[in-house]
Amino acid sequence: MTSVALFKQDGTQTGEVTLNEEIFGIEPNESVVYDAIIMQRASLRQGTHAVKNRSAVRGGGRKPWRQKGTGRARQGSIRSPQWRGGGIVFGPTPRSYSYKLPKKVRRLAIKSVFSEKVAENNLVVVDALAFDAPKTKEFKQVLNNLNIDTKVLVVLESDNDFAALSGRNLPNVSIVEADNVSVLDVVACDKLLMTQAALAKVEEVLA
Repeated sequence: MTSVALFKQDGTQTGEVTLNEEIFGIEPNESVVYDAIIMQRASLRQGTHAVKNRSAVRGGGRKPWRQKGTGRARQGSIRSPQWRGGGIVFGPTPRSYSYKLPKKVRRLAIKSVFSEKVAENNLVVVDALAFDAPKTKEFKQVLNNLNIDTKVLVVLESDNDFAALSGRNLPNVSIVEADNVSVLDVVACDKLLMTQAALAKVEEVLA
């Protein structure tokens, strides 16, 4: 049975929380994690690259010279690809790079990165992150209480707006809701900080 320490905001340990071994205790599949990261990074590409082909380049409506009798090669337009200032052949056009992996593969990938964080002792669970108002200074103090001084991903429940607003301006701190946590987010952080409510939501979705 896999379990980790449960902390309060002030850094004191209040007990332990048992983790679902099907999510946080599996053998990480590095190949699947790699495929998931490549998929996410491909989906982030804008794909707005474009060039002008011969139909989009200005000019060239008239044949430059007659077909025969000049001794030169025949030409139909000064905007043909072989001319300086002509259109581009087979250049990049706007497109979408996004694609989807099977649902089971995506789930295995997120379970693998969660399990890896637990195996490396980089998962920190707090009972709650409660703030009376958005206060960046108070959020920073919570991180200090929990001895987190590296790049951290904070996973919150969906209605914890004050905590999300408190931590979003801190360097090396990323905030994400439990419904939207991704493989790329977890891999990019050194520490994973989750509230107990967010942990329950993740287990509900992935179990």
